[in-house]
Amino acid sequence: MKTFIGLLFMLLSFGQSLAQSASPDSIIHQFLTNNCRWAATKQHEDSLYFDHLVEGQHPVALLIGCSDSRVSPAVVLGADLGNVFVHRNIANVVSHSDLNFLSVMQYAVEVLKVDHIIVYGHYGCGGIKAAIEDETLGLIDNWLANIKDVMHMHHKDMEGITDEHERLNRLVEINVLNQIENLEETSVYRQAMRNGRNIRLHGWVYDFSTGKIKVLTPESGLGPREHCDFESLGKGDKH
Repeated sequence: MKTFIGLLFMLLSFGQSLAQSASPDSIIHQFLTNNCRWAATKQHEDSLYFDHLVEGQHPVALLIGCSDSRVSPAVVLGADLGNVFVHRNIANVVSHSDLNFLSVMQYAVEVLKVDHIIVYGHYGCGGIKAAIEDETLGLIDNWLANIKDVMHMHHKDMEGITDEHERLNRLVEINVLNQIENLEETSVYRQAMRNGRNIRLHGWVYDFSTGKIKVLTPESGLGPREHCDFESLGKGDKH
C-alpha cells in the first residue's frame, strides 16, 4: 500500500513539473485540445446548446472587471455563455473618455437591455498598487491617472491606515464604489433613467484568499436615487 501511494505521489509530482516546464507551443496546443473536449462535452449534454448560442445573446448583466488573468468572471461566478456581457480593463475603470467602454455600455443597456451593471474589482490589484507607488511606468501612467484621481478625492477615507496591505485593499474597495458613481454620470445611464429603466448597480470585490466575492453594495444593487456608502468600508472582515 505504501509503495502504491509513493508511486502515485511520484506520478503526480512528475505531471506537475511537466506542466510547469511545458513550452508555450505545447500550452497553446493544450488550449485547443481543451476546446475540442469542451465542445464535445457540451454537445453531448445538450445537442441544441450551440444552436441556442447562434440565435443570439440575452445577458442579464454588464460586468466591468479588471483584466487580471486570475479573476475570470465566468469562472468565478460559474456563469454560462450568454449570461454576462463583459468589459475588462486595468483596474476596472469607468472612464468618461473611453469610447471603447462607453460603446460597450450603450450596447448593453440600449440593445441587450441588461437590468444589472456590476463593477467587479479584486484585492491585490496591480493597477491600484502601481497608482499608490506612483512610479513612472510609461504609457499606462495615463490610465492610472484615473486611479490617482480616486486617491485624491478619497484621501480622508484612507487616513489612519498605516498597513500597506490594508491600504491597498481599501483603495480597491473605494475604487469600485467610485466607478459606480462614474457610471451614474454617463449619458447612457442618465438617458436610461429618463426612459424609466430601473438598472441596478452593484459593487463587488473578488478575494483571492477565499475565492469569494465581497459585496460592497446592497445585494439587490443601487437604484437611480441611491448612493454608495463609503463610510461603511472597513467595518467588515479584514483582507
